[in-house]
Amino acid sequence: MQMRRPRFLTAVQDTIAAEEGQALIEYALVLALIAVLSIGVLQALGANISSVLDRVSTTLSAVPNP
Repeated sequence: MQMRRPRFLTAVQDTIAAEEGQALIEYALVLALIAVLSIGVLQALGANISSVLDRVSTTLSAVPNP
């Protein structure tokens, strides 16, 4: 003979499971937002960073070797 769980216990377990799924989706959305923003910032700054690194490289190559 199988014992039945009280209804409130089943409801609590269902609510917890639903909240875990919701939290997982929220984390995924936050991660996606961070990824999109990071890509946008890197693309916007890419040309500036490249020119700065080129100037540093040119300056360092002009320094005589001891």
